[in-house]
Amino acid sequence: MKAILFKNYGGPEVLEYTDLTKPAPKSDEVLVKIHAASLNAADWHIMRGKPYFMRLTFGLFKPKYNRFGCDLAGEIEAVGKKVTDFEVGDAVLADVTGGFQGFGACSEYLCVNQNALVRKPESMTFEEAAAVPLAAVSALQGLRKGQLKPGERILIVGASGGVGTYAVQLAKAIGAHVTAVCSTAKVDLVRSLGADEVIDYKQHDFTLLPEKYDFVFAVNGSRSLTDYKKVLTPKGRYVMCGGSNRQIFEVLFFGWMYTSKNGQQMSPLIAKSSKEDLKYVTDLVEQRKVKPVIDRMYPLEETAEAMQYLEEGHVRGKIIIRCTK
Repeated sequence: MKAILFKNYGGPEVLEYTDLTKPAPKSDEVLVKIHAASLNAADWHIMRGKPYFMRLTFGLFKPKYNRFGCDLAGEIEAVGKKVTDFEVGDAVLADVTGGFQGFGACSEYLCVNQNALVRKPESMTFEEAAAVPLAAVSALQGLRKGQLKPGERILIVGASGGVGTYAVQLAKAIGAHVTAVCSTAKVDLVRSLGADEVIDYKQHDFTLLPEKYDFVFAVNGSRSLTDYKKVLTPKGRYVMCGGSNRQIFEVLFFGWMYTSKNGQQMSPLIAKSSKEDLKYVTDLVEQRKVKPVIDRMYPLEETAEAMQYLEEGHVRGKIIIRCTK
């Protein structure tokens, strides 16, 4: 079978399109024939080994896990003897980062623990299903961490990317008033997802505008905590999902300095794999309350080119990798 591996940290050039032996499932696993995978900012961080503190988990000098890809959708081709909830032929989706087998979604086949799997609704294509797991669950967990409530005003910075497009839709589903920040070329997209207001950061600096927000969800952490503090209400909450080394360290180590018991709250999001949360957002997609936004699709052998596009920072929603022809 074909798969994407990487043996060293670096840019897209470290990704290898290679042959591997087709695996056999363990007793609590299923073998999934992968139709589609998707790329995430997490894949970029893992490939680059940045922020550097991640290497304490993923390997100091070389990656501990050399399989590539977090999200997949496909059909079950074989099941282990202890698998009771799934059978051959079931269409499924999964986030494979949760300690079950160590990534590997960008391949033709993968053995996946049954506890990571959710059934794919018939109304969703495999490409749409692959676009859901990590990004949608991260958006959901971020909004929950910030305890977003109906009627509150939320500012979503980085609203046009994978997590951001889901955050806009989920916040609207909760009943919040959504202001989204994105570039000029993506204003129409973000507005079409339900944003009440859209700020084009190339035209306006949101930190200089008079509006205050109950919740700021910074999907890329692009500004300092001092900047975000300016736009929060006295009891507003700030949650950061991703960013540069400096921005992540600032929140992790100094966020408490900006946080008070009965005042503003500043915290990072560390999203966790959750079958329950994945099922929840998949149901919302099936109900047409949320929709995946797909920018481009690439064949498996062009995964390096897809990662190059991701690194350029212009992606609208998700990039899909088609793993089987």
